[in-house]
Parts: sequence; C-alpha cells; structure tokens
Amino acid sequence: MKKILMLMVAIAASVSLYAQNEPAPGKGTRILAHRGGRSEVDENTVEAYRHAFSSGCLALETDIRMTKDGELMILHDKDFKRMCGIDKAPEDMTAAEIRAIRTKEGHKIPFIKDLVDFVNQYDGAYVEFELKCTDEEKYPQARLEEYLDKVAAAVYANKPPRSIYLMTSFDARAMRYLTVKHPESEPMYLTSKPCSAETAELAKSLGVKRLACGIAGTSRAGVKAIHDAGLRVNLWPTKSVDDVHLAWLLGADYICTDIPAEAVKYIRKNNLPIITDVR
Repeated sequence: MKKILMLMVAIAASVSLYAQNEPAPGKGTRILAHRGGRSEVDENTVEAYRHAFSSGCLALETDIRMTKDGELMILHDKDFKRMCGIDKAPEDMTAAEIRAIRTKEGHKIPFIKDLVDFVNQYDGAYVEFELKCTDEEKYPQARLEEYLDKVAAAVYANKPPRSIYLMTSFDARAMRYLTVKHPESEPMYLTSKPCSAETAELAKSLGVKRLACGIAGTSRAGVKAIHDAGLRVNLWPTKSVDDVHLAWLLGADYICTDIPAEAVKYIRKNNLPIITDVR
C-alpha cells in the first residue's frame, strides 16, 4: 500500500509539472539552449533549434530584430559581419535582401515564422524571445512599439497551451511597454549584473517578475534576494558543465547554456535535479 501511495504522489507531481511546466521560484531548475547552443551549432538557425530540442533540451533562447521594411528576423549581433561576412545591419536591409544571404556555414537566416512554426510543434516548450532594441536610433519609441506589437502578435497567436513563451530585453523601455500592453509576454529583464537586492529592486521597479542576471559574481545570497522578492531568476552565460552545475548550486530557476547537448549528458550522468525535457 505504501508503494502504491508513493507511486501516486510521483505521478501527481509529474502531471502537475507537465500541466504548469514551471515550478514556483526557487523550487526547481530548468536548462535552456542559448541561441540554440551557440558553442555546438550555427547559432540562431533552424538547425540550432532542432539541435537543442533533439538533445533533450526542450527550451531555448533566441534574438529578434526588425528589418528595414518591418519584418521580424533572427540575429543576435548588430550586423551580419560575424555570422555571414556582411558588414550591414538587418535594420538597414529589406527582408528580401536578408533571405538571399547565408551564414558562413551555409544556413538560411530564419524569420519569426520559421522559429514559431518550429517551437509550436511542441506543447510544453520554453522559449525566450530576446528583443534586440536597445539602439534608440534604430528603435525610437514609435518604431519600438510597432516592433513589440509585431513580436507579440507573431509569438502568441498560436502558442500551445502548456508552452511558456517569454519576451526578454536589456531595454527598460521594452519592459515598461510590455507590462502594460502585453502582460501575456511575462517580460524578463536582462542584466549583466549579478543577482542582488539591488537587481531585484530594479526588476520590481520595471514591473516584471523575472530577471536574468550574470552568473559572474552571483552568490546564493544574491539568488535568495531575488526569490525573496517573488521573482524568478535566470543565470547566464554558462559555457561549461562546471558553470551549469554552479548555477544549479546557486539556486537558479533557469540556466542559459551555450552547450545544451553536453549539459544534458552531464545532468543525466550525475542525476542532477534539473529539468531538461518535459513532454
């Protein structure tokens, strides 16, 4: 009878996690692939997203920019120089021009539909859509609002019910706009600063309940300060399995890693209680 009760509890816990797909702050850790796994694949390509999910990491982070003619595409850098050998910014190019280029490894530059069509196949995925809009010359307020509205429309139109899709940014303007106009985006503020009471207050002042902090300099006390404020915390970047293990020890709710496949193998080998694949 005792074994049956234990099994019932385990099943209930599993179902609860599957249903909400997100533990309370400080009650569980999930790993996600930074740009699809930038140290393992051609970052921010559909191939990278496939790599992340096939590795057992049903979670990823990616970067959204807007072309000169108002289409949404995927790129981290301010220009294509590193990825494609082209010293031009996507904001200064048309969508047609961008669709004609390839990365140095021969991959297409994805647009928002390519990404959303891929992740929407998975009910239970976790995706962070980083908004690359801190350049106020390229994204003055009116264009910023147009951009944010377009991203929200594209991301949330057909989101699977158990998936979690967040919009994240270093731009405080974006956080303020999203909390009012698109609360469904559950905005997360990004900072390179470590976790502390100060960064917790900053997040609260922006009206957000999620914070991504630099792992460098972060302590357990710093993470506790974030959790005590009722916020979830993502630690980044983690470039090695040691970084991933450290982020878990510090108490991160999310761990953003450049090495998802290697990290998942390490997590499973060492039986770390870190969520990798929830289906």
